[in-house]
Amino acid sequence: MSAAVTTPTEVARDAGPALPELMRAIGVRARQAARALALTAGERKRAGLLAAAQAVREAERTILAQNALDLADAKAAGRPSAFLDRLALDPGRVAGIAEAIETIAGLPDPVGRVLARFERPNGLIIERVATPIGVVGVVFESRPNVTADAGALCLMAGNAAILRAGAETFRTASAIAAAMNQGLAAAGLPPDALQLVPTRDREAVGLMLGGLDGAIDVIIPRGGRSLVERVQAEARVPVFAHLDGIVHVYVDATADLAMAQDVVLNAKLRRTGICGAAEALLVAEDAVTTHLAPLVRALIEAGCEVRGDAAARAVDPRARPAAPDDWGREFLDAIIAVRVVDGLDAALDHIDRYGSRHTDAILTSDPVAAERFLHEVDSAIVLHNASTQFADGGEFGFGAEIGIATGRLHARGPVGVEQLTSFKYRLRGTGQTRP
Repeated sequence: MSAAVTTPTEVARDAGPALPELMRAIGVRARQAARALALTAGERKRAGLLAAAQAVREAERTILAQNALDLADAKAAGRPSAFLDRLALDPGRVAGIAEAIETIAGLPDPVGRVLARFERPNGLIIERVATPIGVVGVVFESRPNVTADAGALCLMAGNAAILRAGAETFRTASAIAAAMNQGLAAAGLPPDALQLVPTRDREAVGLMLGGLDGAIDVIIPRGGRSLVERVQAEARVPVFAHLDGIVHVYVDATADLAMAQDVVLNAKLRRTGICGAAEALLVAEDAVTTHLAPLVRALIEAGCEVRGDAAARAVDPRARPAAPDDWGREFLDAIIAVRVVDGLDAALDHIDRYGSRHTDAILTSDPVAAERFLHEVDSAIVLHNASTQFADGGEFGFGAEIGIATGRLHARGPVGVEQLTSFKYRLRGTGQTRP
């Protein structure tokens, strides 16, 4: 396989009437590819993904060159450091993209699974069987790895994918998609199984939200609040989405202090720009004398800005006052809001008021408190004595994820291959008729 990769030529931004025609054609091709993929055996999908992963490895130089151009533009535009971290690739991250594709290729084929089987009194055998969704539209912003994760997950679940990258990552995403397409084609899979919209024009997003004349079955946004809110407001098709990752860690007086320090630092600072990063630390009032000062000190000395209430500021003068909107804010940076609360009930009330139903954790040695927290916090992911940065499809054994869904229908939490399937009922009879 050649390592040369040709990235898609961008459609002119003033293409006008040509853009709707282009997008409809993309939708028609995706629908045709989805029909073929729905009948493709798992081993053939697996071979295509392995070939795509190898093509990404071989295209490393091209991908990094395109990423350097995207990064230069983002820096010139004054983008913050957390944004640049999400956008930036290096040889290790390119290798990680390829490895994620290979991991997805190694997952069991989710299509055709018998989810339930039962027999009716009249002798009818009824099965509920997993099927592909069809065509998945993914709109994302600054993370170029979404190109590979979303494309590979959709394909393994038997779906065609239409990807629309943000302007800031357009060149990088195009290079990754071109490499993957080369690998998929070499393995004999439909060439339109993975299509990256070849334009930065924002109108392409609107056309996708309209469903492309029925071609798109579901939309998944990956990005900031403005993108997700637009998708949820305008989409004419179902949406798997979350808004902010306003993630809380609650520490009570029974929590082992050394463990709590390790978990809080990891939850906040391992990677500050991901949606599982902790944004608020709640400390029980009866833990103020034992836990609050060490935790605040550890965060500040690790380079994290602490924005605290009066109690948090009292234990360390380096803490800054928290603004009212800091309690419901996704910083995506080395900043955390710290508040003392009057026990578990107050912590639950705070999370219910300010949280985003994404991920929340409790650090405690009290099993009763832990079970209450896990039962009562209405978030897609809840943890006991573990870092919130485990809110990741790879850490769940899903291989990767398209996103963390915080809704209550169908998919919730990490959206992996199983969540990218629907189902149908198969009935087998022996001539039964209904009276």
